[in-house]
Amino acid sequence: MERAPGGRGRIRTWIGGTVAVLAAGALSLTGLTGTAQAADVNVAKNAGFESGLTNWTCSAGSGVTVGSPVHGGAAALRATPAGQDNAKCVQAVAVQPNSTYTLSAWVQGGYAYLGAEGTGTTDVSTWTPDSSGWKQLTTTFRTGASTRSVTVYTHGWYGQSAYYADDVSVFGPDGGGGGDPGPQVPGAPSGLAAGSVTSSSVTLNWGAVSGATGYNVYRSGTKVQSASGTSSTVTGLAADTSYDFQVTATNAAGESAKSATVTARTAQSGGGNPGPGVPKHAVTGYWQNFNNGAAVQKLRDVQSQYDIIAVSFADATTTPGQITFNLDPAVGYASVADFKADIAAKKAAGKSVIISVGGEKGTISVNSDASATAFANSAYALMQEYGFNGVDIDLENGLNSTYMTKALRQLSAKAGAGMVLTMAPQTIDMQSTSGEYFKTALNVKDILTVVNMQYYNSGSMLGCDGKVYSQGSVDFLTALACIQLEGGLDASQVGLGVPASTRGAGSGYVDPSIVKNALDCLARGTNCGSFKPSRTYPGIRGAMTWSTNWDATAGNAWSNAVGPHVHSLP
Repeated sequence: MERAPGGRGRIRTWIGGTVAVLAAGALSLTGLTGTAQAADVNVAKNAGFESGLTNWTCSAGSGVTVGSPVHGGAAALRATPAGQDNAKCVQAVAVQPNSTYTLSAWVQGGYAYLGAEGTGTTDVSTWTPDSSGWKQLTTTFRTGASTRSVTVYTHGWYGQSAYYADDVSVFGPDGGGGGDPGPQVPGAPSGLAAGSVTSSSVTLNWGAVSGATGYNVYRSGTKVQSASGTSSTVTGLAADTSYDFQVTATNAAGESAKSATVTARTAQSGGGNPGPGVPKHAVTGYWQNFNNGAAVQKLRDVQSQYDIIAVSFADATTTPGQITFNLDPAVGYASVADFKADIAAKKAAGKSVIISVGGEKGTISVNSDASATAFANSAYALMQEYGFNGVDIDLENGLNSTYMTKALRQLSAKAGAGMVLTMAPQTIDMQSTSGEYFKTALNVKDILTVVNMQYYNSGSMLGCDGKVYSQGSVDFLTALACIQLEGGLDASQVGLGVPASTRGAGSGYVDPSIVKNALDCLARGTNCGSFKPSRTYPGIRGAMTWSTNWDATAGNAWSNAVGPHVHSLP
């Protein structure tokens, strides 16, 4: 954090009990006696705010520590003026009498002042107006003959925006309190995850490490680049190839141990993963592996309009993250082999059959490296055993984007480019790109087939124009889809998820004509409601329904109406 200016050590040299003094060009010996002084130190404590506000006091609770922006390390001060308070933060430092000190700090944001008072001589201050980047303020002061403590401070100005301060230094003779301990070798970074991927690059993200001033990125054990922040994009990679990455944290004391390894696979040349067996415009339906009053179906009975059939649901095991599948006798299969034969027949007819993970009562949790690996291994095992084309993520009780991203990338590395990956978040999960579901979708965009958000059991939600829309209307479907379409997903990765009948959900059912109008609005700019997108998205993937069983209960009215319309989109 704080850095000592070079070449400022103050050392007196003693010769036989007298001090050598060079004055007026002549060397004269005196009878002075005394004690040698140590080199100057930074007498400010917690100078980089790494320990919160320890040793600091801020007026009217105006100060807090933040993780961004920081000048060095992992923390900085943010202080916000309000009313008659100028957000003054102070620390009393121990000093030597009759001594000179250099006071400095790095500041950013609104008006920022730096000063010292109680010096015993002339108190000092310096300031700067608004600054969009880090700027160093520096001044000097001299202590009086009996001064043992000086108060150093930062503050903003009345009615101005918050200011940030970091790496405060009060450099001079030790007043008896010492300085902050020297830097320690930082710990290994945690939370390493692969973000966006192209055919020749992988973006990595990780958590900040306290005391670190930089990071090194390793590929397969070899250092490939350095970074000052907590993300880095590794370029020059081969297409459709898996790579192992690790990162370390560094500072003046040395380099940490390597982080846990993350594996990422670059995209195929020419783009992401639409799912080779999935048509440009597709209909997704969930098939129920249970009897809840809807028509009981075998997979062979699922209407031919469905392009992706999500078998619902995988089951959790006692191992965190691990999934399995148990065929329910209630659905009428004579054997597991009969069920597998139906999967094979659907695939032969050009359909994709995937295993859905989660659901309303799902208890699967992926929140650690071990559970991410368990998920990937077990999902791949089910794909191998049953012939599933991929997985659907329908976790309605929380999702950790860091570890789910790791799990899906590990699974993709095993399954290859043909894997079909779908998601079915709730509306609240996709209101902002900062949500865990949305972050996961963006993190795996290169291997993602489609996100079929559930536009039901929702209530009112914000659209991309900031207005509130109620479920059950064209506007609700289009204005909420717009958030995903403008938030980073490709049009081919967005689908509209609705119930197949009034009995398929607690609320939010819309007539198939509303679904068709919403698709026309998004793809062609026609049949919109009061909300009309600023542009069209002719590549929009299509629609999804819960469920093929409720659709069959209603005589397949939903798929007979929506299916042909989806398949005729431009």
